[in-house]
Amino acid sequence: MKIRHGVIGLGFFGEIHAEVLSGMYGVELAAVCTRRPDRLAAVADKFGVGKRYPDYRDLLADPEIDSVSITTHINQHAEIAVATLQSGKHVFLEKPMAGTNRECEAIVKAAMAAKGKFMTGHICRFDPRAKLAKEAIAAGKIGEIKSMHSRRNLSKQIGAEVLNKISPMVGDGIHDADLMLWFCGRRADGVCARNVRIHDYKYPDIGWAMFDFDNGSVGVVETAWCLPETTPYAIDARMEIIGTEGAIYIDCANSGLSICNAAGIKQPDTVYWPGADNITGALKNEFEYFFNCVRNDKTPDIITPEESKYAVELVLAAERSARENIKVKL
Repeated sequence: MKIRHGVIGLGFFGEIHAEVLSGMYGVELAAVCTRRPDRLAAVADKFGVGKRYPDYRDLLADPEIDSVSITTHINQHAEIAVATLQSGKHVFLEKPMAGTNRECEAIVKAAMAAKGKFMTGHICRFDPRAKLAKEAIAAGKIGEIKSMHSRRNLSKQIGAEVLNKISPMVGDGIHDADLMLWFCGRRADGVCARNVRIHDYKYPDIGWAMFDFDNGSVGVVETAWCLPETTPYAIDARMEIIGTEGAIYIDCANSGLSICNAAGIKQPDTVYWPGADNITGALKNEFEYFFNCVRNDKTPDIITPEESKYAVELVLAAERSARENIKVKL
């Protein structure tokens, strides 16, 4: 069964979706959509896509499209996701699910009533390092989790590109907040958070949050989008998980590949979407799982709509805590 897929939203990550999808067996990248005519033509030409839609509603009306990726700005997620679910198509929605709790609730409601399959793209759950950590935790190898500490930091060059669009906590901290929920299987009671502003962007450069979980454990999420431009890491991402009988350390910063030249040392991504002729990568793993759910009429459960919604609730509570300088109860 070949699945004919469309991508709505052709920013940086929409193009990454198109690149991975264009090389997948059993999937046809059949349509792309953005309101920008030049961008629409450029991406469609690059991947040989015939169906080109400036308006997502026209794509949804196309009976030849089976499923879509939604990779627009977070503020557009709810409107497009609900409309796509109501159209009967299968939906792969990039994280975060939406920009407000109410919008997330609307998406969850639409997903529960929809004919098509729905999944939010929390890529870190498909990272083999995180998957192995989850299996070790489930097997009881470190006992009961008591402390988690993560960092997911980017260069200030990337910060300059995105800090007027989304905050570090909502954009990246949500990855680690979601992993903590997944690892410990608990809910959070409250959060204390702080933001630090260095540059004059819409959102601060640094976000820190400390979550209290309902079993008495604690999780600290660090997100800084202001590393020096010379940093060797594509993403300086690491997590420490301490339990009553052991600890787990996940290092996603050192990619295993270093390139050294006159510009310095760089460690390009080798796991998330390495671009190695679409052979492998966590994003491809996500897509393969999603499309297999579509083919086998299975509801995706590695990440559920409720879990996606709750991850947004946590990071929005952290942003409120930082903004109002209070501890937010959950």
